[in-house]
Amino acid sequence: WQHLCPVGGRESGPTVSLCAISSGGTRQSPINIRWRDSVYDPRLKSLQVSYAATSCLHVWNTGYFFQVEFDDSTEGSGISGGPLENHYRLKQFHFHWGAANAWGSEHTVDDRAYPAELHLVHWNSVKYQNYKEAIMGENGVAVIGVFLQLGAHHEGLQKLVEVLPEIKHKGARATMGPFQPSCLLPTCRDYWTYPGSLTTPPLTESVTWIIQKQPIEVAPNQLAAFRTLLFSALGEEEQMMVNNNRPVQPLMNREIRSSFQAVEEGSEVGSNL
Repeated sequence: WQHLCPVGGRESGPTVSLCAISSGGTRQSPINIRWRDSVYDPRLKSLQVSYAATSCLHVWNTGYFFQVEFDDSTEGSGISGGPLENHYRLKQFHFHWGAANAWGSEHTVDDRAYPAELHLVHWNSVKYQNYKEAIMGENGVAVIGVFLQLGAHHEGLQKLVEVLPEIKHKGARATMGPFQPSCLLPTCRDYWTYPGSLTTPPLTESVTWIIQKQPIEVAPNQLAAFRTLLFSALGEEEQMMVNNNRPVQPLMNREIRSSFQAVEEGSEVGSNL
């Protein structure tokens, strides 16, 4: 991956990071979400999620992460409502994760990183003809971000974990039977939303981010399975696929809106996160 480069002298943190840190843009992602700075917006509706399990096509190793692709030729799978004005079709989902459990997520909450983050990527099928056009345009893409934290075994994720040995090397792909991505969403659908960018090249600022407040739990061995994948192709020197998360970018003049009212520090819900 030409945009990956080692970061020297960081014993405790990630050893690999995105070189394309500066795009010159003013609404880059990911960001650090501060509870106290997010603004409750009562006009934010609940997000309508409707995914068709049968539209799942295959999973492949992109050389940067593993990606599950969906048939986006019809309106069958997608989201609407929430902060969105149009219907957005599901294109793919993927994860970002660290070499250790202390980091790995792209977004952080009050400077806290999670071990991994799921991104469900959708494009605006009302305004644009296809995904490639949408990523270059205004309000073209909507990404749901879900934090992963260590805990109970995740039944839905296990189907993906079991196919990972087939896509160990860059470029490898495996067919997936029907898969229902909504099983990877938390039960509580409270979210933060802000205008941002793709976190991989071309880093275009076409994204409405919808970050779920509640993380999902996965077992340590399930997350460890992610780290068995390789950045490298078959026959190349093996490079462990870890730390494929872009560093946090400056918020600049953006507002982070929340669909829920933040509770006072120290209350039961506040200390829950």
